[in-house]
Amino acid sequence: MIEENKVVKIDYTVKDEEGQLIDTSEGKDPLAYLHGAGNIIPGLETALAGRAEGEEFAVQIQPDDAYGQRNEALIQVVERGVFQGVEELDVGMVFNAQGPQGNIQVTIIAIEGDEVTIDGNHPLAGVVLQFEGVIREVRDATAEEIEHGHVH
Repeated sequence: MIEENKVVKIDYTVKDEEGQLIDTSEGKDPLAYLHGAGNIIPGLETALAGRAEGEEFAVQIQPDDAYGQRNEALIQVVERGVFQGVEELDVGMVFNAQGPQGNIQVTIIAIEGDEVTIDGNHPLAGVVLQFEGVIREVRDATAEEIEHGHVH
């Protein structure tokens, strides 16, 4: 059974509410995580708790249990000069920036002359996520995995 300090491997597909594919493990190795270590979004971890190897799952995760709600205060207009050393700026480019709680990723969402609009929200903030998949493996974590907080 999936519980704290178990290594779990899942095959999954995640879509938004409109059915648009966001991510999948199809064609790749299953996703491996250490249950209880915060390696995956909280809502999915909670939904998988108590399930067994071989079990299929289909769960809906609300934004508060995934990547949070959108925060419009994280959208700002900055001067092009902030991007020193970057010759070409395009909408969709992602940069690391210093935020109030440390490093955050910001995405350029608009460029008008010397004004660049950036968004510090996670791209999936505010999105309801639909996960489907199967639990491929559940095993005890090693002492080293528990100490490091992730699967080796």
